[in-house]
Amino acid sequence: MSAKPIPPNAPQAKAPHGARSHGSAPRLSTSRRAAVVGGGISGLLSALDLQAAGWQVGVYDAAATWGGCVGVHEVAGVELDSGADSFATRNTAVLDLATELGLGENVVTPNPAGAWVWLPDGPVPLPRTGVLGIPSDLRAPEVRTALGTTGVLRAALDAKMPATVGTTEAVMSVAGLVRARMGQRVLERLVAPVVGGVHSADPELLDVDMVAPGLRAGIREHGSLAAAVAAQRAGGAKPGSAVGGLDGGMHTLVAALVEHLRDAGVALHAGHAVTAIHQVQADPDTKGTPVHWSVDWSAGGDQGRESVELLVVATDGPTAVQLLAECVPELLPFTPAAGPDIRLVTLVLDVPELDGAPRGTGVLVAPQTEGISAKALTHATAKWEWLADSTGPGTHVLRLSYGRAGVAAADAVRLTARPVLDADLVTTALLDATKLLGVSITEDDVLGSDVIRWKGALPYAAVGHQAKIAQIHALANRATGLVLTGGWMSGNGLAAVVAGTRRQIKAVVDEMTIK
Repeated sequence: MSAKPIPPNAPQAKAPHGARSHGSAPRLSTSRRAAVVGGGISGLLSALDLQAAGWQVGVYDAAATWGGCVGVHEVAGVELDSGADSFATRNTAVLDLATELGLGENVVTPNPAGAWVWLPDGPVPLPRTGVLGIPSDLRAPEVRTALGTTGVLRAALDAKMPATVGTTEAVMSVAGLVRARMGQRVLERLVAPVVGGVHSADPELLDVDMVAPGLRAGIREHGSLAAAVAAQRAGGAKPGSAVGGLDGGMHTLVAALVEHLRDAGVALHAGHAVTAIHQVQADPDTKGTPVHWSVDWSAGGDQGRESVELLVVATDGPTAVQLLAECVPELLPFTPAAGPDIRLVTLVLDVPELDGAPRGTGVLVAPQTEGISAKALTHATAKWEWLADSTGPGTHVLRLSYGRAGVAAADAVRLTARPVLDADLVTTALLDATKLLGVSITEDDVLGSDVIRWKGALPYAAVGHQAKIAQIHALANRATGLVLTGGWMSGNGLAAVVAGTRRQIKAVVDEMTIK
């Protein structure tokens, strides 16, 4: 998916006859220039909507491939997602984008069999009608199994509490909200494993309004946490399918997006590292000429500069602040902490015993569990029918993830103090998979493996993060023609990033169109 650099001043290609118009922003009467720094989903989507509104756009990314955390790799001859393999269906943002790009018919839901959670006392089915592991139906058999009678009785007090409990504080952690309304047992046995698997962090540290937008408002509206979860789940999602995917993998969304941008004449500069950003005021005697930005880039031995009227910085948070330190020094105190160091081990196996999917679509591991290093295992061929069809019976794809915020990389996999090597991780993954699935898996069963490291790539939405983001937005808005976007601004997950990015781009295009 690497792209050959296109000269910044290359003419825009005309859209193919009958092509859809992307985005809802008004189209400008004259072409104005924009640069996007960052080639992940947020950066590519920014370019899509800017081009649709009439802007001439160049996208720069230091990597040789596009998509960021929505990547692709080949293992044992199988093309697989190297990062995100699904998207939350709490809004229609990703579905709408897939439809715009001609992939609407490829949207699929996972196997409804659901996943399991491994607790200190063993595995139990994970409740299928929850949000972040918070159950909506305390009568469900899997909820009773996980919590026991005492845990269910404590959680039931949620329905008798005033709606103000956990909803009036300015900020609240996920753990604080769950503990207050449903108790410690729900937190430890259901929420912590799910939050660890999805967000790679401790629920004590995460801002609930960032990772579960609208949940506290739902308590005030519906009267309890369980009812608020049920209301969020009622948006058309079937039990067990609060997420969706794409036939062929989520990386096909990136491929379609890049193809559209190329066809539309967007200048895609892969392998171009942005080294500096400057804000430039045009000659004050030239009335009406706006402030513009210059972007310095380096690609191998080549260097260059592009001057634009609109700058979109769609990198991770620390990189964005560093690049803008000269122009917007007020951002420096808001430099976010780097995200956790995540390692994803993918195994392609010849193990017919896994055809029965002994743990459904996978297993989430409670943090206090001894003897298992992984925080989650996804049985990808059990989760996605299209993938099982492509590999055939007996061949299975497992994805095991390691690492949580605040946990050292070596501790996360519980190895020795020496450097953690890929071979160590694969060996650890085989041991973990054997225990989690209850099926012996050895090196002889491995058809192929790969280890992907996402160092600091996953945004870390700590308590109070939402208020900081509001302040960052205010600072960015003072600099004419500057947009900050991406996961660190919008929240974790494709649903949040796609919705947040499109909202921000539409707002700035509307504003600059008026000007």
